[in-house]
Order: sequence, then structure tokens, then C-alpha cells
Amino acid sequence: MATGSTTPGAPPPPAGAPTQKVSDVISAFRPSRRFKTPNPNTSITSLDFDDTGELAIVARDDDTLQIYNCKEGKHAKELKSGKYGVHLARFSHHAQSIIYASTKVDDTIRFLSTHDNSYIRYFKGHTDTVTSIALCPSSDQFMSCSKDNTVRLWNLQSNNYFGLLNLHAPYLAVYDPSATVIAIASPPTHSVVLYDVRNFDKPPFANFDILEFEQRFLPQGGDWTKMEFTNDGKSLVISTNGSGHFVLDAFEGTITHFCYRKSGHSGRLAPGATAPSHNTNAPNGITPALGQGDTCVTPDGQYLIGGSSEDGLLVWDISKPAAPNNYLEPMESIPGHGKAAIMGYNPRTNLLASADKDFLLWQPDPDLMM
Repeated sequence: MATGSTTPGAPPPPAGAPTQKVSDVISAFRPSRRFKTPNPNTSITSLDFDDTGELAIVARDDDTLQIYNCKEGKHAKELKSGKYGVHLARFSHHAQSIIYASTKVDDTIRFLSTHDNSYIRYFKGHTDTVTSIALCPSSDQFMSCSKDNTVRLWNLQSNNYFGLLNLHAPYLAVYDPSATVIAIASPPTHSVVLYDVRNFDKPPFANFDILEFEQRFLPQGGDWTKMEFTNDGKSLVISTNGSGHFVLDAFEGTITHFCYRKSGHSGRLAPGATAPSHNTNAPNGITPALGQGDTCVTPDGQYLIGGSSEDGLLVWDISKPAAPNNYLEPMESIPGHGKAAIMGYNPRTNLLASADKDFLLWQPDPDLMM
């Protein structure tokens, strides 16, 4: 079981206070609650909030799911998936049920009731590792990507997928906030394609070629780790494990910002990457853990928050006008306790969550907002 502790000098755990403007508090975030993982060799691999913002769920590579009450700043429940493993855990729109990808036995997506730890449904079809799961913002539909070169569209009420796209290496997919567009990224082909949700069986209406941006901004290389629309739908963020992240115009596919980080990435495998059997470059020869990207966009769409190879968080103001060279340096480097290899911003309150080995909740420190 995870244990929680208040960070010395930090404000008390969240209590559901009214949300202030993100711009008023962004520089004041500090860790307020830390939940330690019992085994130092265990890593958290995914993070998600429920629709109310009251609950957070993380998947760990010890085959467990941990649920936290963000309102009370407490660990709420542990669920075990020892036989199948667990990754990419996502709340449905019903807080007491989740879907997640398997890491062992098969590539089935499992629909679980967290109330009594019983399976509601199995989504079978993928024949290789699931690399991405995205819930539709406005319905019980979701989509999944896999190394089997397919994207499948599902409904939580049915075991069978209702849509299938055959694409080369479609490792990331996401709905836009209006749930009318899906973006699918193929890192090996350096492209993002956009489909009309209602006409997903028709050719994509847009195709963004990212190769030129990668050659310009990532000469040392970098795999794509996450893709996310801003809440206004105007920008599309592609995070990487290289020296920074791309912010694209979601309509034109042009670059507005390259969010540069000097210190490098937080060390997780990218979706679609194959873990080496022995990694001599990793600390102590330990293979990097899975991840879901080390960035998140704030709900107002103004800031990108991310991790690096160092402790703490980096903040970029992506609402700024684009610079002539498109480079954007961090506006803040926020101190923390440990690396932020997984990131999430609560959809309802000014509460941040980060994870690597341990799980941290962050909130604005009132003393820093004076």
C-alpha cells in the first residue's frame, strides 16, 4: 500500500478551494503530498484523473493500480492485476470504472469496476502491445493504438470494436476537445493525420509532416511520447524524449513553439519502443520503465508543464506569440522532490500530479503568491 506524507514547509493537502486563474498560481506550485512506493525498483507508468477531479489513478509496473482521493490528499484504494499486468489506466466517465491495457498474457483491454475489483467487459482484437488509450470527451467511446499497426474504435457498452484503421505505426491517438476530430500520430513516419470522427472510414482530411521540424529542432533525435490538444482545440502538442516538445497549430500543422529543455528528458520509454533486454547505459543497468509522456497542458491552454532529467518541473508559456526561430525557453523551473516522469493537471482544480517512483500532489503555496 502507498503511504502519504506532507512535505515539510508545504501547505496542507487540497481541500477543494475555489480555483484561481492558472496564471496567478503557476509559479507557486510546490509538492504538498508525497505517496512513497514501497519498492524502490517499482515505477509508476501512467496517470489519469476522473471527470470530477476528485480521484486520480496510477498504474505501476508491480502490476497494481493505486487510486488517490485528491480532495482529501489520501490514498484510497489498491487494485491488483498480477496475472495480466497494467498500463495506460483511464477512468471512464463513471468514476467507479476504468479501462487499462495489459502488459502480460495478451493484448486485451480490460474494463474494471473499481468498486468490487471485478471485470465488466473485455475488449479483444489487438494482437500486439497497446501503446495508447484515449477516451472520447463526450461519450462512452474510446480508441486504442497498437504495435499491430491498427487503431480500433470501441464503445464501453460492447465487446466488439466498431471501427478499424490500418496505419503504419499509429502509436498515439487523441480526440480534440469537441470530440469531432481524432489525431493519430505515427512517429516512425514523422506524421500526424486528422480524421473526422463521423467519417473515420474516409481518408484523413489533414496530414501534418513533422520531419522538417524534427530535423531542425531535434538533430540528436527523440521519440514522440505524448500528444495532446489544448482545451480550445487550437494547438496540438507533441511531446518527445528529446530536447524539447512541439506546439503545432492544430488547423495548419505549422509550428508555433519548440519548448526547449536543456537538461534532457526524464528517462522513460516512448510508446512503441521495445525495451532492451539489457541496457548498459541505464543507471545500474536497469531497463527504463514504460511511460505516457512527461508533459501536460494546463486547462486554460496557456502553459505546458513538463519534467526533465532533473528534479522538479519546467513551465513554458505557450500562449506567447511565436518567436522568429520558434524556440521557447521555460519561464519557470519549479523545485520538487524527484523527477516528474509522468504528469497530469487536475481538470477541476489547481492541483498538479507528478510521478516517477513516488506519486506527488502539488498545489499553489499561498506564501508564494503574496
